[in-house]
Amino acid sequence: MAAMASLVNGERAVVVVFVARVVFSLPPSLFCHGLALSLLAVAALSLDARADDSISLPLFKTRPGASSGILLGAVTLPTVMLSKLIQMWRAVSFKEVEIEEFEHLMMQYWATSACCLGVLLLLCVLIWRAPGNMRSLGLHSGWHVKFSLICIGLYTALCCASLGTISLTGFNTMLKLLWMLCHGLAAVKLIQHLLNTFPSCASIGEGLLVTSGLVLYLGDMLALSIAKASRLLIAEGLVRYGSKRSEIGIIIQGMLLGLLLFPSVFKFVLQIWECFLSKEFSQSRTYNDTWRSVLFFSSLGFIMTVIVPTWMEFVLDFHMHPLLWVFSFVFSEPLKRLSLCIYWVVVICASVVRFYNISKNSKIERILLRKYYHLMAVSMFLPALIFQPKFLDLAFGAALGVFMALEIVRVWRIWPLGQPVHQFMTAFTDHRDSDILIVSHFSLLLGCALPIWMSSGYNDRPLVPFAGILSLGIGDTMASMVGHKYGVLRWSKTGKKTIEGTAAGITSVLATCSVLLPLLASTGYIVTEHWLSLVVAVTVSGLLEAYTTQLDNAFIPLVFYSLLSL
Repeated sequence: MAAMASLVNGERAVVVVFVARVVFSLPPSLFCHGLALSLLAVAALSLDARADDSISLPLFKTRPGASSGILLGAVTLPTVMLSKLIQMWRAVSFKEVEIEEFEHLMMQYWATSACCLGVLLLLCVLIWRAPGNMRSLGLHSGWHVKFSLICIGLYTALCCASLGTISLTGFNTMLKLLWMLCHGLAAVKLIQHLLNTFPSCASIGEGLLVTSGLVLYLGDMLALSIAKASRLLIAEGLVRYGSKRSEIGIIIQGMLLGLLLFPSVFKFVLQIWECFLSKEFSQSRTYNDTWRSVLFFSSLGFIMTVIVPTWMEFVLDFHMHPLLWVFSFVFSEPLKRLSLCIYWVVVICASVVRFYNISKNSKIERILLRKYYHLMAVSMFLPALIFQPKFLDLAFGAALGVFMALEIVRVWRIWPLGQPVHQFMTAFTDHRDSDILIVSHFSLLLGCALPIWMSSGYNDRPLVPFAGILSLGIGDTMASMVGHKYGVLRWSKTGKKTIEGTAAGITSVLATCSVLLPLLASTGYIVTEHWLSLVVAVTVSGLLEAYTTQLDNAFIPLVFYSLLSL
């Protein structure tokens, strides 16, 4: 009983309910995938308990005040992909999509799982080799690692069996296993790089979520490029990868990955330049900041206007430069889209000026001030999602690109914007941010955008794209405000979350859904939501917000999205 009690806390219990809800919704044809996810969850649960039980992972300096989050980080993206598989299985059953799209999504599921599996193996090794654990592993503590390794081994066997049934053209089972292995190895290297480069910025679970997402995204980009090159150089149809991509999806993917890879490119260019300066122009070091700024913006401009668009045109026939395609898309409905842009600019400027002045001159708690931005997100994104969803897709990508560029400028302190951007951004930070990396604005934007991006293509659940806006803009905001003002009964002795706040968040989301569903039906959406499933989805995501010490903006929208897709 004592061992069982050490495994269970509020966050882990909610995550287990979340995984069980998805697994028990699986059709018989996906039983193997559900069993694999269950094994992954059990292995992660065991490691999560062991990591929080002692100082088992001294290699990583994680975010203060947060639990390891290994269980939540390991199961979130695989469960999201599994819920997408359930939705796609319904589409295949009704002959709405081709079987190739279903098999492509299955490959994505196993690739995501391979990323998490690789990181769990890394954690097993680190816990096993931790100096404080070497003496105790042979007695009572080693069962965590040994049990996790057994689950991982069974999981690998299920993965091999499932990959053998996928008939993607040009890939035999060995090549598919090699592809999964590459994902796992890439995830292991990337999470070590992230947690060591940005110490105290993320928990292991948050790092695992980011790592698996980035590796999956980069792997998809690489696979697209390989498939297109094989068609051009070898034979048409020899290698087929994925379904038809939209121009907006390719533009967002290319832009984001270009910005993610840019710091490495700039660091290399900067090293060459500094070496050149040390030999020829050592007397000009007083102008170093200026030249550094010139190098930065010229390199960024070249990559984003030449290198990235070249890749976009390579993998998809735009018939024009992608930047020109963006302008033609915006001006294809100039009145609606330009009016929406003007509305967004007005809301952003008024809100930022108002909230910035309040943050400098008021004693309002920072967490409450940040919730006003959640309400601002609702006012900006909700009308656009109903009436201009494709344009909102593109706008989210542009906003995320701007955020990433500004964060790179802030971290590198690029003259003349670096220091002013840093001073402005620190006015809105809280205990989850650090001077090294400020992530809250990213998590809010991605929390709203990811459910919308993942809903492109076939979607038979009309509330799914609204998962981020509802859970963060409505539920999380109301929970914080009501809990702060009226909360008395706390969920735990050490936590700040209250039962009154959670109840307010759940009630507000359900009330908003009761208004939103008739509105969607009136605009032509086919409403297929079941209220019992909706109540379960809202309740589970609300309880996760109450119990988790992870970055809730990152996890709650994905959990809510998965449950709404069932």
